[in-house]
Amino acid sequence: MKAVVCNAPGQLEIADRQKPGALKPGEIRLAVSHIGICGTDYHIFEGKHPFLEYPRVMGHEISAYVREAESGSDFRPGDLVIVNPYLACGKCIACRRGKSNCCMAIRVLGVHTDGAFCEEIVIPEANVYPANGLRPEQAATVEFLAIGAHAVRRAGPVEGARVLVIGAGPIGLGTALFARIAGYDVTLMDVSAERLEVAVERFGFGSAIAGGAGALKSGMAITDNEGFEAVFDATGNAGSMNAALPFVSHGGVLVFVSVVKDDIIFTDPEFHKREMMIIGSRNALKADFEHVVASIVSGAIDTDKLITHRTDFASVIADLPRWAQEKTGLIKAVIQAQA
Repeated sequence: MKAVVCNAPGQLEIADRQKPGALKPGEIRLAVSHIGICGTDYHIFEGKHPFLEYPRVMGHEISAYVREAESGSDFRPGDLVIVNPYLACGKCIACRRGKSNCCMAIRVLGVHTDGAFCEEIVIPEANVYPANGLRPEQAATVEFLAIGAHAVRRAGPVEGARVLVIGAGPIGLGTALFARIAGYDVTLMDVSAERLEVAVERFGFGSAIAGGAGALKSGMAITDNEGFEAVFDATGNAGSMNAALPFVSHGGVLVFVSVVKDDIIFTDPEFHKREMMIIGSRNALKADFEHVVASIVSGAIDTDKLITHRTDFASVIADLPRWAQEKTGLIKAVIQAQA
């Protein structure tokens, strides 16, 4: 089968690889339909991922058709499905408590093990969900949107609250969209005027703050000097994460949607006087995937506004390196794997 392989930083090729072998108990065989290109994929290509071994077949935002399933499976050949790419051990303390998204031995498709920039994959059936009501291209957006949906759920019930989402890239936009669905009054902040303009014009967010000097003053003005009940940082930037705390109201919550290698540093008196919470949000759970699917089907999420770039296996060798550098107008790029 054809596979797009990143052999080393900056080196992509289309290679012929063996199809996966016979199914083991609990597995399902999928014909890959569409794959979203994630920021992680760009980082792998650029050599910026800290825990990756090359060569690697990238790709974890996956829609696919069932090709083969075990007898007694809930799926039939030809079913359109969504893939949860977080392969959990099922045994550790996190898994035992229903938090497989932060499994102690987690393996993510396309990162710790080969992913879906290929024609066919075999994975545990437990990681496959029905894509009822979705088009194949839409189904490939579910995973990245589930990241934001999970982050909003992590913040807890604060309906009607004033919320700040820092970072208006794909993950930040997803977080902002699900915060709005949850009933929050959403403000977006980014250092990119273009991203903020897109958020306002394409997605209808009416409140935006330019990042940098003066941002905190603007945030306080919006909230009558009280701060935001929930702040989500989706930048993947340590400087932004360190600067996020002062935006949080007393009694509020700060959710780190991104992860960085750096130390996150905050002033303890400012943290304590707020009696605030700082929460990490990692990956997503089945409930988040289901919430995303329902939101797309209902029209609350318009994936046509999120997908801005399209390619296929023949063109991605040239397109992905270019998009890693040229971000203007780019929200989400999707690869079509099957004709």
